[in-house]
Amino acid sequence: MPFLEIDDLHKTFGPNVALHRFDMTIEQGEIITFLGPSGCGKTTVLRMIAGFETPTRGTIRLNGRNVTHMRTRDRAVGMVFQAYALFPNMTVAQNIGFGLKVAKRSQKEIDARVSEMLELIKLPQLAARYPWQLSGGQQQRVALARALASKPQVLLLDEPLSALDAKIRVSLREDIRALQRELGITSIFVTHDQEEALSISDRIVVMNDGRVEQIGSPLDIYNFPRTRFVASFVGTLNILAGRVIDPGSGRIAVDGQELVTSRPLPPDDAGKERLLALRPEAIMLEPPSNGRNSLAATVEQISFLGAVVRIRARVSNAVVSLDVFNDPNRILPECGQPVALGFSHDNLLVLDENAR
Repeated sequence: MPFLEIDDLHKTFGPNVALHRFDMTIEQGEIITFLGPSGCGKTTVLRMIAGFETPTRGTIRLNGRNVTHMRTRDRAVGMVFQAYALFPNMTVAQNIGFGLKVAKRSQKEIDARVSEMLELIKLPQLAARYPWQLSGGQQQRVALARALASKPQVLLLDEPLSALDAKIRVSLREDIRALQRELGITSIFVTHDQEEALSISDRIVVMNDGRVEQIGSPLDIYNFPRTRFVASFVGTLNILAGRVIDPGSGRIAVDGQELVTSRPLPPDDAGKERLLALRPEAIMLEPPSNGRNSLAATVEQISFLGAVVRIRARVSNAVVSLDVFNDPNRILPECGQPVALGFSHDNLLVLDENAR
């Protein structure tokens, strides 16, 4: 039985639909990330799981219990917010132990649990400090410890790193992942940052306009996007338009040049236009060879990005970007030079026809 079940979840605010038929099952110990732009519905789902919002319709089951209309305090969930939400008049230790105090635990039990949490977040020396005496990263660690202190069944993290600078964000997301694995706690992480989602998740739920676009592992989401939105939102992507020549063999023409796709196409696709997706790192500058696709193009721009050199080349009405490592011994083409862009059949993906 799945640990957390979300069935046909729907939410409206007046005439506005914030969430359309959200369905998902989550296993115990998984860390799931809801990824998407602002206003896509990801935080709405999180707030309904937490009990801060009531679904217009649908069911939420946690460990076999229907918690859809249960009070937040009775759901056994912990929540970490973007803005820390620490009590400024309480010390670090008092903040961490606040939920246990509300639950009327003994002072001895509270002290022991607070000490355990301070060790877990590696801040035992800061127990007597107040939030204003801490850095942003330290405050978020305290907020995480407070959420974990009551031993929740599910940990909910609502963009917990977005207020921090880049270096601290990377460090803290690694710590969150390590803690989650150590404790084995089922966790849901909300972010609009694709790098965070790819690095921290067991599975990613990509959302757009209140709908689920795709659910899958980080590798699946990045390498095998099903819709144009997923392909363009996660990573850099080249989108090409092609006309299907032979659906059975996956042959498709782009600017009069024949390519072979990663999979066969439906028989009734013959003659239709389909959108193709191709990642920049999948392309190489190489002459045509058997078993690989090749596109004739003309170099338009070369950009040095440190470890990577990005080359932009024109194929008729489309511009294709490709990335190569910055090797000082590599001879790069010049702007205006004709080149052959080579890539495997497996790297040329056909996006779903009904993708928005």
